[in-house]
Amino acid sequence: MKVSAMYPGTFDPITFGHEDLVRRAARLYDKVVVAIAAHPGSKAPMFTFGERVELAESALSTIKNIEVTGYEGLTVDFAREHGLAVIIRGLRAVSDFEYEFQLANMNRHLTDEVETVFLTPTDKYTFISSSLVREVASLGGDVAEFVSADVKQALLERCGRT
Repeated sequence: MKVSAMYPGTFDPITFGHEDLVRRAARLYDKVVVAIAAHPGSKAPMFTFGERVELAESALSTIKNIEVTGYEGLTVDFAREHGLAVIIRGLRAVSDFEYEFQLANMNRHLTDEVETVFLTPTDKYTFISSSLVREVASLGGDVAEFVSADVKQALLERCGRT
């Protein structure tokens, strides 16, 4: 049985932690769609929707069975419309669990056609978040350990550091 999954998120910007989860998910599923939310809710993104898609495509270009795309609307609707049976969510710490658990239960309430699977990052990525990377970059810190070269360059440019 072929099973395809989606890994939804804002990816503002995509980090090595995100890449780690995508690589591991790509080993588990026939196809993984990295789905970038056009409207990230209450978050005010640093990068535009198009920039976030481009940066993710660049950062993930070496992974064979993935696709990067943007989407609007409910995540479960996108999953159903594209035949994606699984939503992948990352859990870095216990503090992520409550929100992710609520989200998974809401999605299950909206449809029983899509399951949520939680993955934890490799130890060396557990502390990395997009918001922390943005903050380090904006304060002049080196983010090379946390993001790809293209993402680092985009952060430097956005923060006026080039």
